[in-house]
Order: sequence, then structure tokens, then C-alpha cells
Amino acid sequence: MKFAPDDYLCVFPSGEHGEFQQQEIRPLKRKSAARKRRVSLALQGGGSFGAFTWGVLDRLLEDETIAFDAISGASAGAVNAVLLASGLADGGPNAARATLERFWKRASEAAPRGHAGFALEAAARHLSPYQFNPFNLHPLKTILEEEVDFDALQQRPGPKLLIATTRVRDGSLRIFREKAVTLDVILASTCLPVLHHAVSINGEAYWDGGYSANPPLLPLVSASRASDALVVQIMPSAGVEMPTTASEIRKRIEQITFANSLVRDIDALSAMKQIAGPHDQGSRLARKLQKLRLHHISAEAEYPALSEASALNLDWDFLRTLHDAGRRAADRWLNRELGQTAH
Repeated sequence: MKFAPDDYLCVFPSGEHGEFQQQEIRPLKRKSAARKRRVSLALQGGGSFGAFTWGVLDRLLEDETIAFDAISGASAGAVNAVLLASGLADGGPNAARATLERFWKRASEAAPRGHAGFALEAAARHLSPYQFNPFNLHPLKTILEEEVDFDALQQRPGPKLLIATTRVRDGSLRIFREKAVTLDVILASTCLPVLHHAVSINGEAYWDGGYSANPPLLPLVSASRASDALVVQIMPSAGVEMPTTASEIRKRIEQITFANSLVRDIDALSAMKQIAGPHDQGSRLARKLQKLRLHHISAEAEYPALSEASALNLDWDFLRTLHDAGRRAADRWLNRELGQTAH
């Protein structure tokens, strides 16, 4: 008789002469694999600063103890979210890491250089994109089309996706979930109205999701089944103490605009958790809030010069610097925060 490696043969003494006889065969009880810690991700947008988030994800994908339950994102956070989900669906963590690196490398190569970059910034200050870019050319469109199979992404199981867009006519937040995420949804989520035409989806015009939720935090908590939620913040909260030049003023306005919604959502979550109390067994959301552990990684804490940098800078050396900073921050978080709460 042949036995599989997972079987064992039990024999016991039997009979008056103590001879051994086969009694039964049972499967070996193998030690079950350790359960993965499910984490949800809230990925903030901020142009090229999204390379910091790429570094965070790159490090998290190396950790075999983590699984992603839900991912929300706006603007560059939406791009990182869909690249992560697509890579995981195509081939797992290693494929996701490769997809993220390939995208950021190609984005850097496609960026305008030298005089072309200065010309674009100058045009954006005085003209609308319908004037200086009448054909609505978008360098990231082709890269996303080639890197992400959106049809397959909608069909394959994977992390929940919550992609933020801003509806132009009333400024309200519109969340697109995983089954509705298309190329146009990602382009809408990244649509800065000073650089690109509004993106039309089913007859409705949308702009960058960062204007209404950067990133969507409350919707993420509501949709997720994980107790741990990690916010990756890439927009600087601090800037020049008193900006006086035109460029400093524009940059500070942008920083405030794209950072305020996150502060608002974190404050709202804190207030909701206090109201729910430790013994509130009422609503499903109240029960979630009792268990919620909100974690935070900040790009400016790891890279203090971020407030002085440009979110339009796609130079490869700059992106790699941010990526490496993101990896370091994620590594510390894994060793500190998650280690304290792991079962």
C-alpha cells in the first residue's frame, strides 16, 4: 500500500504474541498557515508625490502577513490603488510590485522636460486646457491602458476599490466601486481642471477626486471589514510660513485645498467613535468604529523638504527618492504599529 506524504500509519500491538497489526490510517494534522492581517488602505492624491505611496506599497507587498481588504484613493492615490489591485489580480504581490514600478518609470519618461515643462506651466497659468490642449492629449492615458486590464479587474476577485471623483456641476463626491472602475474613472479622479479637460462619464462631467475627498476615508471604513486602516498622506500640511510670491501662494493654496478633506474626515471619525462609545451595539458602523485602529504614514514626516517640492516633478531621481522614503516609513510602521496589534 502506498501512502501520501500527509498520511501516517498507526500500528498497535495485538494478539497474544504482541505482534503489530495495522489498525487505521489518518491524515496528518498539519499546522494551519498563520492567518493574514487584513488591512485597508486610504491613499491620498498629490501628483508626483504619489511615488512615496508607491514605496509604501512596495514594502507592504513584501510582507507575507498582510492582505488588503479595501483600497480607497483619489488622484495619484487612485492610480496607485488600481495598479495595486490589477497587479494582485494578474499575478500576486510580485506582479503588483512590478506593475507599480513600471508605471512610475514610464510616467517619468513621458513627462515634459526642460523648456517644454516650463511652457506647460506658463500656459496653465493664463489659458484653459481647452485652449492650450484642444485635443485633450493625456500622456498617462496610454500608460494606464497598457498597464491595467480594466475588464479583467472588474471580473476578478480582489480588494474592494473606492475611487473618488468630484462632480463638476455641484462639487459633490462620487465614489466608483470596483465593478464600475474604468479607465475614464481613473482619468476623472486625476483630472486637474487647469491641465486637463473634464472627464465625462455617462453624461456627467468630473474633476479630480482630491477636491472632495483626499482620500475617501469615511466611505472606506464603511465598506471595509478590516479593523486596521492605514492612511498614506502625501500632501504637505505645512508650507511656507507666509507665502508672498505668486508661485508660493499658488502652491500653498493647492496644499491646503488637497489636505483639508483628510483632516476633516479624521476629525469626523474621532467624533463618531466617541459618540458610539465602547458599548454601543446599535448600527453596523458603530460596531466597526469600536474596533477601528486608524494608522497614519506621512510623507512630509519622512521627507521634510516635500513642502518645497513640486507635485509636477516627474524626474526619475526625485521619484526614486520619494519611493525609498516610502519604503522606510512602511518598514517602521510594520515593525511598530502592526506588531503591537497583531494577534
